[in-house]
Amino acid sequence: MQESRRQKRVSNVIREELGRLLIESIQDVTSSLITITRVSMSKDLKAAYIYLSILGGSSKEDILELINSRKGFFRKVIASKTKLKYNPMLFFSLDDRFDIEKKIDEVIKKLKNDEK
Repeated sequence: MQESRRQKRVSNVIREELGRLLIESIQDVTSSLITITRVSMSKDLKAAYIYLSILGGSSKEDILELINSRKGFFRKVIASKTKLKYNPMLFFSLDDRFDIEKKIDEVIKKLKNDEK
């Protein structure tokens, strides 16, 4: 599904603001590296789906729970920084694309080693 230009612009603004907020409020507390891999907006711009990559520190699920507990604060800051008709709901989830890619690479390396 192709995103419109407006969806892309709004997702970029949300990505920038959330990146700054996560560094200030979450990353310092957890000593983990938190990266927003992508933000996807619904067609009506009322929902933002944020995919995160978390490295190091405590468990990924605990950090995701901490982020979800501060969802209201994040929405409030985003609303003050963006001038949208509707303040989008934020839905956070872990992006497992990198884990899948790592497993695929390991399988390919194993297959190459078995051929030799």
